[in-house]
Amino acid sequence: MTKKIAMFNHKGGVSKTTTTFNLGWKLSELGYKVLIIDTDPQCNLTGLCLSLTNDANFEEFYERSGVSNLKEALDPVFSGTLQPLQPANCYEFPNRNGLFLLPGHIDVSEFDVTISIAQELTGSLKLVQNVPGAINQLINLTAEKYDFDYVLIDMSPSVSATNANLLMLSDYFIIPCSPDFFCNMAISSLTSVLPNWFATYNTIKTHPAFKDAIYKFPTTTPKFIGTIQQRYRPRNGEPARSFQAWIDVINKNVNDRLVPALRQNDMIIDEEIFREVAEPEEPYNLINIADFNSLIAQSQVHNTPIFNLTDLQIGQVGQVLDNMIISRDKFNETFTEFANTVVRLTN
Repeated sequence: MTKKIAMFNHKGGVSKTTTTFNLGWKLSELGYKVLIIDTDPQCNLTGLCLSLTNDANFEEFYERSGVSNLKEALDPVFSGTLQPLQPANCYEFPNRNGLFLLPGHIDVSEFDVTISIAQELTGSLKLVQNVPGAINQLINLTAEKYDFDYVLIDMSPSVSATNANLLMLSDYFIIPCSPDFFCNMAISSLTSVLPNWFATYNTIKTHPAFKDAIYKFPTTTPKFIGTIQQRYRPRNGEPARSFQAWIDVINKNVNDRLVPALRQNDMIIDEEIFREVAEPEEPYNLINIADFNSLIAQSQVHNTPIFNLTDLQIGQVGQVLDNMIISRDKFNETFTEFANTVVRLTN
């Protein structure tokens, strides 16, 4: 069965988009068929994958490519046309077999109002009965069409009705983190945000008003499989002391506060399973990923992951090139380990 994994943190700048892109690519390298979905109205993932930089370029691509975007694919429900949902036509990466993109759209932000109304009315109006389950239905139809093994969902940095829907329809979720004060604050707030989302969708899943919905919301509960600590400056292969201090604080906050809150609602994998599968000693810290530094710019130029850059694409010579090759190869090891851990945890 297709496994849906959400990347979520309402604190921005934690590399959710980069992680989604790199993890999706690595999973496809390992032989899995993968869809990455851009649900952020800023469309950074779409821009990264397709080298699109402004509204005109996005609209031109949508018109001429024959590829669906998320808003277009969901319009039959959210625009009220009452047409049945159809599988999306996804963009297939020409240089990476098995990897596909469902592009985003700036107007995806408009979904928030409709989803909020559907949540508040708890299905009392026939018109909004199918709204809570619409995104899930689209993903399922598309996954069936392409026979995807994994769907990775790149979410916006916000506590929104759309994000609540996306996370709660997922099978698993990962919280990317950066080692700083504000990310630690975000983790603290998630101890109440995520249980509230669980309560909202528990009502939707069990309320009689939604029993006649054509597009039903899944009855399963998403499981937290861990954080990623990234964007730190390494020293001798490990996070520098100031970054390590915040990594330790965030890990403690996750284990002392977030984990118990999630466990109360069965929104987390068992710690014993995590310890059997994952390398890090800290429970629920999936992996640490150092700052990409100048490699990220070359990755964006060539629409390829950090670890897939050729020596020529790196664009340097001499000792600088040698050092960047070492970094690239280290990132390849890191993301291979990360992808294999995700596979084991979700199986």
